[in-house]
Amino acid sequence: MLANRRRRGTAWKKVAVGIAIVLALAVLYWWLRRSGALEILGNEPALRAQIRRLGFWGPLAIVVMITGAIVLSPIPSGPIAMVAGAVYGPVLGTIYVVAGAEAGAIIAFWIARIFGYEIVRRWSRVEPLLDQLRNNRSQNWLMTIVFASRLVPFISFDAVSYAAGLTPLAFWRFAVATLLGVVPISFLLTYFGKQAVTADPMHMMIIAVVVGGVTLVPFALKLLWERYRNR
Repeated sequence: MLANRRRRGTAWKKVAVGIAIVLALAVLYWWLRRSGALEILGNEPALRAQIRRLGFWGPLAIVVMITGAIVLSPIPSGPIAMVAGAVYGPVLGTIYVVAGAEAGAIIAFWIARIFGYEIVRRWSRVEPLLDQLRNNRSQNWLMTIVFASRLVPFISFDAVSYAAGLTPLAFWRFAVATLLGVVPISFLLTYFGKQAVTADPMHMMIIAVVVGGVTLVPFALKLLWERYRNR
């Protein structure tokens, strides 16, 4: 009886802390919007000029902004990635963007895991599904879903990170799948940002074709799996 009360007390404390975090993020977003910082984040020329003014601290600013854009879903991360490529080139830009995206994804994952997973697990209809997702085969599929989602620009990076935290997916699987998936799309965005500054039409066309091809990868994997299963 006492143990149950303690568990309930711990659960309510997690809920309270989770609500406080959500409110803090909402206040931060409101402040960013009120101060005009969000307008700069969405304005590539202005953001590029600000990053160049920061000099030595520019790369850290890119990492922090990308991290914040993942944790705070309404903040766009695409323009930041393109600015990173325009200022630092596709190689260094990709490193900074990947570092920020991985950090943001991990933070979002743990926010959901610590403050939301226990609440979801208590739902009687959901618990059997969560138990099933703990087996190795399901873990592999969850990992594949996370990896594939990172390759599709129109799937919310932030939502996937939070949603993954509400599942039994092992953290190391989530981190590896995110890292492997975010590298190619980050490189394309930073390279696109660099070429947008140089305004090379041929390179822009090639990148557009490549980006379109990358978005088809998850669908191709699905078709291959269905063909393999039918055999």
